[in-house]
Amino acid sequence: MAFLKILLLASILGIAIWIGTNTMFPGSPPELDLNEWWGAKDLRGKLDSSIRPFKIKFTDEMIKDLKSRLSNHRKPAPGLEGAAFTYGFNSGRLSWWTRYWSEQYPFLEREQFLNSLPQYVTNIQGLDIHFIRVKPKVSKGVTVVPLLLMHGWPGSVREFYEAIPLLTTQTEGYDFVFEVIVPSLPGYGFSEGAVRPGLGTAQIGVIMRNLMNRLGHKKFYIQGGDWGAIIADAMATLFQGEILGMHSNMLMVENTCSTLKRLVGEFIPSLIVDSHLADRMYPLTKYISYLLEEFGYFHLQATKPDTVGVALSDSPAGLLAYILEKFSSWTRMEHRLKEDGGLTFRFTANQLIDNLMMYWTSNSITTSMRLYAENMSSKNRALDIGRYYSTVPAWALQAKNELFYQPPHMIRSKYSNLLGVTVLDDGGHFIAFEMPKVFVEDVLKAVKAFRQFHKTKTEL
Repeated sequence: MAFLKILLLASILGIAIWIGTNTMFPGSPPELDLNEWWGAKDLRGKLDSSIRPFKIKFTDEMIKDLKSRLSNHRKPAPGLEGAAFTYGFNSGRLSWWTRYWSEQYPFLEREQFLNSLPQYVTNIQGLDIHFIRVKPKVSKGVTVVPLLLMHGWPGSVREFYEAIPLLTTQTEGYDFVFEVIVPSLPGYGFSEGAVRPGLGTAQIGVIMRNLMNRLGHKKFYIQGGDWGAIIADAMATLFQGEILGMHSNMLMVENTCSTLKRLVGEFIPSLIVDSHLADRMYPLTKYISYLLEEFGYFHLQATKPDTVGVALSDSPAGLLAYILEKFSSWTRMEHRLKEDGGLTFRFTANQLIDNLMMYWTSNSITTSMRLYAENMSSKNRALDIGRYYSTVPAWALQAKNELFYQPPHMIRSKYSNLLGVTVLDDGGHFIAFEMPKVFVEDVLKAVKAFRQFHKTKTEL
């Protein structure tokens, strides 16, 4: 058995070296069209570059229709005894949530809350992009620095509402504070989706960069989780002279070096990861089983998002079950074993429904899911952004229950200036939403290190 393992390891090493011959030194990153048009063709050349105030509106007509759909949804098939959330959303809990949304969710109060932060819309490359922008009030000697926050799926700008006041208020021990810009990704919430195929994470990175330029920021800091993390990775690769630093709570490097190391660690974990963190990566059979069991949604959305979208945009009960199941398991996987899915472990019912309203009110679930198909298209996979190096200073926040984990040396195979890694013994995929204070503290710590990095570089 030991001989077979050695033979298999040698084979893996040989294959990896062969594959890596043309990928370890890939040269300069690709150059994307910075003006690629994603809106209606007949509007090209008529770009309105104004920045317009925006308010979220829960109209009486929409609320009436929503309540009717929630009250009259078809009763789901009974759940299996003891299955809890292991087969998906526990149908036995559905009526509680639909009743709460219809009868107890305070629509007017939540609309006012969601509008408590200043919001705007501006047209970038043919698409109206919605964003929150909060400028801090500062005292003398305090520097204001721009920070772009990017969400993912099935989240929204709602994830950052508790963190934004903390980011825009000066914290003791820091001589800077953030101007925060939080866009809805194209096709999410109140940002328009593309009218033609091709808008993947790299192209969204271009839109985000152009948005920041529109707002007067030629250089800025970025932060992202989920798709936001992948978009941040693209921006830190394509615009290395403009991104001052990248903080990510799902920083993953996918290149030949990281793949090779991951495979080697299956045989000798101690070479790759500290023993107390080994269970976050190994055994690979556990990781593969997790992918097979939990990533069916990914395959559906990467192949037939519009089919799934028909059901989810027609039924608020279906949308609720589909999205809240992710807030259950992606916060803690063991929540699948709880009858209620542990949904109120870190979130209130109003917080979770606020996020659902971002999708329902805007009818954006279909356009949001298309990002999976666009990013997995042959054209966008060929860009292979992950294999290009970046000198942008980076910082990783690694929650205990995040979907993926990589040790620092794997991340450094792309990010030579990885300045810090924070490993948490708590938290999950939606860390800014779950633990806003912990999230903000880490962003502050990272940006302080980024600023010192640039200061030292300038002095040299």
